[in-house]
Amino acid sequence: MSDPRTPWFDYSTVAAPDVEAMADAAIARCDELLAAVAAIDDAERNFANTVAALDEVRDTLSQADGSVGFLAYVGASKELRDAALAQEQRLDTYSTGIGFREDVYRAVSGYAATEEARALSGEDSRLLEFALRDFRRNGMELDAATRAKVQGLMERLVTLGTEFRHNIDEYSDHIVVDRKGLAGLPDSYVERLERLDDPGSEPRWKVGLDYPELHPFLDSAENGALRRELGMKSYHRGGPENIGLLEEAIALRDEAARLLGYPSWAHYKIEIKMAKDPEAVGAFLADLIGKVAPKAKADLAALLESKRAHLGDDVDRVDLFDWRYYTQRILKQHYDVDPFAVAEYFPIDGVLEGMFDLYQRLVGARFVRVDDAQAWHPDVALFVVEDATTGEVISHFYLDLHPRKGKYGHAAAFTLRGGRRLADGSYQTPASAMVANFTKPTDELPSLLRHSEVVTLFHEFGHILHQTLTQAAYLRFAGTAVERDFVEAPSQMLEHWCWEPKVLASFARHYETGETIPSDLVDRMVAAKNTSSGVSTNRQLYFGLLDMALHAPGAQKDTDAIAAEIHPVTGFDFPEGTHFQAGFGHLFGYDAGYYGYAWSKVFGDDMYTRFEEGGATTVEAVGRDYRALILERGGTVDGDALVRDFLGREPDTAAFLRDLGLDG
Repeated sequence: MSDPRTPWFDYSTVAAPDVEAMADAAIARCDELLAAVAAIDDAERNFANTVAALDEVRDTLSQADGSVGFLAYVGASKELRDAALAQEQRLDTYSTGIGFREDVYRAVSGYAATEEARALSGEDSRLLEFALRDFRRNGMELDAATRAKVQGLMERLVTLGTEFRHNIDEYSDHIVVDRKGLAGLPDSYVERLERLDDPGSEPRWKVGLDYPELHPFLDSAENGALRRELGMKSYHRGGPENIGLLEEAIALRDEAARLLGYPSWAHYKIEIKMAKDPEAVGAFLADLIGKVAPKAKADLAALLESKRAHLGDDVDRVDLFDWRYYTQRILKQHYDVDPFAVAEYFPIDGVLEGMFDLYQRLVGARFVRVDDAQAWHPDVALFVVEDATTGEVISHFYLDLHPRKGKYGHAAAFTLRGGRRLADGSYQTPASAMVANFTKPTDELPSLLRHSEVVTLFHEFGHILHQTLTQAAYLRFAGTAVERDFVEAPSQMLEHWCWEPKVLASFARHYETGETIPSDLVDRMVAAKNTSSGVSTNRQLYFGLLDMALHAPGAQKDTDAIAAEIHPVTGFDFPEGTHFQAGFGHLFGYDAGYYGYAWSKVFGDDMYTRFEEGGATTVEAVGRDYRALILERGGTVDGDALVRDFLGREPDTAAFLRDLGLDG
């Protein structure tokens, strides 16, 4: 790339027929690199031509995935998404197969026996250690027949995962309501819905499952039957076919784990995380459930009281699809906090400007928009990241923030090209994309973010910072390539800025008047922060417990029965006939790892105390440590060492519990 400020890749010209050839080229290049590694005479082996060469293979596949496979999630047409999905499966299967190649394993293990290898240190030593670990975990020390069986299982799991996620993204359902059915929702919400005008009939609207439609409806629609109808539809996302894919995956994971000598898939996956084993995870979740129990009990009592005040004293319970609505009633009636009124102070352009200003000061960078993004959709914006001191272009990131049919349905940060040190000594500039589904602006209204969406934006952009500010020498450790139960911590830390009055006052402006968000409103928002925090935490713990139960020992799992059995931890009756797990995309990628959201939040909340100690709006000094000790290092050291180095002490749970409104 001759000009570092131009797009790293031209997505705008990629059509469905192109993606196979692009994947072909990447695989052919990898074949060449791997053949060269295997062909080197043992006497000529060194770190560069064996271990570092495999990092180039990883980078070749990673960039192909970032330019081809990524389009399966964001491509503008179904034809392109489907074509990209097929190539994503192909690239992932090819990548999986590398870990089972005997010639490559012999090359790495042969090099590991040399004097040079034994003298390695730092990232070089860690790269070799991880390469050997990966081969061991693929069963390369086992007999050939067992290895072949494991390889077949792992490659089938790749296909199941891409199909599972694709089914979720392509799934569509809705309810149809008249204006009375939209009571409780403002005109600004209604105007963005798809209107159905039938001749001779009253106007009606479709309310779908995309978050900008689903969550406000569950929060504010006065009609409980309609809230339940839409909520039940959301619990069928993914469709029954995903139940079959998930249960097949669970069986294959269990079989692979046992062939590799592990009691369960959970043991296999957690071995390389901070927690190390499922027993530690179980103890963590059980301890947290106990500590949260008093707050959750109080929350449920408050929700029931609110529902009785609304519907009468004969009400005896709060249902699953009621709790969001009655949480909002408490916010309005007890704290005078209306999420739609609050959203009027958070037009997305102003939020982005405020977030950019804060994060630029935090990490010592500048975010500069590129005029010609050459992106996959006209809605997408591209930025370069410049170092504030040197002006050097560090990286690129894209923002794809609004929903489209068939697009990835959640919020996430995707690495498109990872950072690494090149052979000539230069550094490969990373590129990432933040994909989200915030309300799309109209001619009459800007995109207005509820405060919870502001928190999401601040969180996900934290992943962008982690991915694009990396200085790891090898792709294997670049950016968010840390333990999966630590990866959320650097972003969870950044969520706290969304509750700082001075920070909000710096950018929250009413979209019509330009008035700064009133300080008394911010005070009420902060006071109300932990409304239903026990209930919402227990729902997260439910997801973690469900994930762990699905990946406990045993191949045959009735996922519907397990989902129902564990559900009492939420405090709500199980919605019979639903299969939430079919739309639980984290079960592929975060399998036996969803607990990591709560686990890493302990560290993220504790990390933020450094900013509190120095004053939340004086960010530069601590922010430089955050960049140097956390973001730039990536996975070059273990997560517990990253946290200790940043804090200057051992981490503890005090800040985590305090953030939930608990004393400890």
